Amino acid sequence: MKAGLLSAALIVLCLGQTYSQTAASTPSTSASPALTSASPVETPADARPGATPLESPATTKVSKGAPVLPPEKAQPVRLPRFAKPPLIDGKLDDEIWKNAVVLKDFYQVQPGDNIAPSKPTEVMLGYDPQFLYVAFHCYDEPDKVRATIPKRDDIFNDDYVGILFDTFNDKRKAYEFDFNPLGVQADGIWTDGQGEDFSLDVVIESKGMVTSDGYTIEVAIPFKSIRYVAGKDTLWGVHFWRRIKRFNNELDMWMPISRDISSWLSQAGHLTGFEGLSAERTLELIPSLTLSETGKRKAPITLAQIAQGGRFVNEPIKFDPGLTGKYSLTPTVTLDFAINPDFAQIESDQLVVQANQRFPIFFPEKRPFFLEGIDIFNTQIAAVHTRAIIDPDFAVKLTGKLDRNTFGLLLASDNGPGNFSEDERPTANPRLLDKNASIGILRLKRDIGKSDSFIGFLGTYRRFVYTYNELGGFDGRFRIDKQTTFGWQVLGTRSRRNFFFPEQGQSLDRRENGFIYAVDYNKDGRHFGHEFSAVGRTRYYSADVGFNRRANTNNPNWFIRYNSEPKPKARLISWRVYTDLSANFDWQGRSQNFNDETQVRLSLKRETYLGIGTDKGYERVFESEFGPMRQPGSNCVVNNTCTFAGDDNERSASNRGLYFYGGSTPSKKYNFNFFVNRRWADLDFDFGAGPRFPRVSPGALAQANAQAAGLCNGSIQPPVCRAPQDPGPGDSLHFDGGITYQPTSALSATLNFTKERLRRYDTGRLAFDENIVSLRSTYQFSRFLFARGRVDFDSIASNVKGQFLLGYTPNPGTALYVGYNDDLNRRGFNPFSGQLEPEFRRNGRTFFIKMSYLFRKSFGG
Repeated sequence: MKAGLLSAALIVLCLGQTYSQTAASTPSTSASPALTSASPVETPADARPGATPLESPATTKVSKGAPVLPPEKAQPVRLPRFAKPPLIDGKLDDEIWKNAVVLKDFYQVQPGDNIAPSKPTEVMLGYDPQFLYVAFHCYDEPDKVRATIPKRDDIFNDDYVGILFDTFNDKRKAYEFDFNPLGVQADGIWTDGQGEDFSLDVVIESKGMVTSDGYTIEVAIPFKSIRYVAGKDTLWGVHFWRRIKRFNNELDMWMPISRDISSWLSQAGHLTGFEGLSAERTLELIPSLTLSETGKRKAPITLAQIAQGGRFVNEPIKFDPGLTGKYSLTPTVTLDFAINPDFAQIESDQLVVQANQRFPIFFPEKRPFFLEGIDIFNTQIAAVHTRAIIDPDFAVKLTGKLDRNTFGLLLASDNGPGNFSEDERPTANPRLLDKNASIGILRLKRDIGKSDSFIGFLGTYRRFVYTYNELGGFDGRFRIDKQTTFGWQVLGTRSRRNFFFPEQGQSLDRRENGFIYAVDYNKDGRHFGHEFSAVGRTRYYSADVGFNRRANTNNPNWFIRYNSEPKPKARLISWRVYTDLSANFDWQGRSQNFNDETQVRLSLKRETYLGIGTDKGYERVFESEFGPMRQPGSNCVVNNTCTFAGDDNERSASNRGLYFYGGSTPSKKYNFNFFVNRRWADLDFDFGAGPRFPRVSPGALAQANAQAAGLCNGSIQPPVCRAPQDPGPGDSLHFDGGITYQPTSALSATLNFTKERLRRYDTGRLAFDENIVSLRSTYQFSRFLFARGRVDFDSIASNVKGQFLLGYTPNPGTALYVGYNDDLNRRGFNPFSGQLEPEFRRNGRTFFIKMSYLFRKSFGG
């Protein structure tokens, strides 16, 4: 299989070589902030030293759609080389800025359609061999500017400016940099067809300040912090934008954006003049150290401990050193490595409703080593999800781009699967104790054509003792026209592990093959758009390095929408209506579910939106999805031992729902959002939801009554003492909402509430009623020093978790955290005896100190 993966990879490169067309150094295009994009680049006619600040924006006549570009925007902008660097303090008072090229005449692209912006904006550019310098002058009334001191990547409730740099000019991917008026930054990767990913953290310097005529920002981007191509006449695709929140979230861009073209990167402007850049290579080393002391509630041993409901044991202080590093082999190729990396998360995952969930819940990756370059490994199918790598002893990653070929290789040795706790070790399989899993991921992509089309290969491998999983296949994305793309992916898998066979009612150690496919046809026009997608997994498809939600299913989906023409000055700025048809059926051709959803959304002033929707569908479940299948001639119905209760080996229900949602930002101090969904005939899968909500199906209630009457105490029990699963429909309610309050520029607090409940029809009993409350508050003493608190409450678990953190993060890689986490139950059930306990009982607590420091050394010149 491994040899086959490598052969397939070579085939991909050969196919790409023969099919590719020359990607001439013609203007490329790029995406934009979160909602808009632009067109070719400008060499502004008024890009001259000392240009007057308040020249009117968008002097070129604008009209519906993309306007005719003036010469200064239609041709590449040549960057001037600075003789000395400016001081990055946000003041724009350095003489060297008089030599910068100046970009003006922005277009309002949202909510307006390439019309004159509400306020003028200027961008100044220059470079030297080590840095690219960018400055913004955003004219405004200073008391109206929204500017706070948020944490990195959390600036989007403020006014902000942004940049896209398509450093390969391939119209496929770009660096995104955003800055609020005080210079706090957000950085990420924009990938055409996938959107933004702000997991990337780049070492750059930025400062900003509110001035008497608006605000100004200065930025210095080290060339060694990014991947790029340079040289005489080399082009970078670029977009520059500005977001003004109080004007209905207005977005102004230097390049106009045509809503008749779905790709932003293909509408970018261009920079040139990247000559004489330093050819130095950079080594980054980040040693880290975590000191932690953890206490846990454990099972009682003595009579006194039994009376107390358990014992609390403080474990020895844990000393955990680690090292991560990065070496830039070339400006386009990077080697990352990690030895015993500290992958502890500073903040735990968000609480979600887990009651009545049949399938795994997706949690995003948060660990910096894996987030770096993750866009290379992301495909239409989630065959790579690095949270499957639990606790590696070491990991190495090689990523980059050579000409039109993008590649990524990740290798890791994961001790997580064999790292059993002291309580687990006595009962663990001796073959698995202290063993590591070996993991490998290979990704190859070949750009084809002049636009954002490609063909690619993905292969993954994981082995843990005697089990293994091999995956490999191809994918591609083709741009058919300016509005239409077609994407596809096919993967095959071969695995050895314990598979469950419902026909035999047991799990067996077997080798099985699997297959998955995905297609996506997307037409994204100015007003009308539709998308047809489908994904299908066979019964034994498995991706041990990816995320698997459901097997033996095919899921076609057709989404159709219409957007109105926006009216920036009206109360109703725009509206949208869509319908979404989806279904699931298994590989035996049996229907699993169907849903028809229709929604209308209104966009109003003050960033206010309201929506209402309805859906109607059908859900069907089979006994074999939950356990053994009943066999011909079996007495399981009489004995009450089938997987499903009664004569029927399946359950189904026709359902419908009505929902509405909304949100608003009435002032720069607070905003809110909510979503309410009322549904009829949702299936309760009869799992129960812990001791607070035991199963409430007819059979489960009969079993509980029999147990209370003492009928189930003997060695021979009547059938009523056995209660097979009995899924059944009921009414459900879901609500979630949140409010954020920011009384000062440094202090913010967010309160979120989620409620979900379901009541069955047949018994009238509540299957579950979950309430989750989360309160988070942050105080930013400065851009880099902060204190954060978070308290979460889960009503079903009767659990309260507190997380308190003091952090200092002057740049990516250098950080100091001091934290305390606490885990308590209030009127919960004892995990050892199952008895209800009054008041608060502590489950665990942790105190930790985590520190790391970035060492950066450049070689060559």
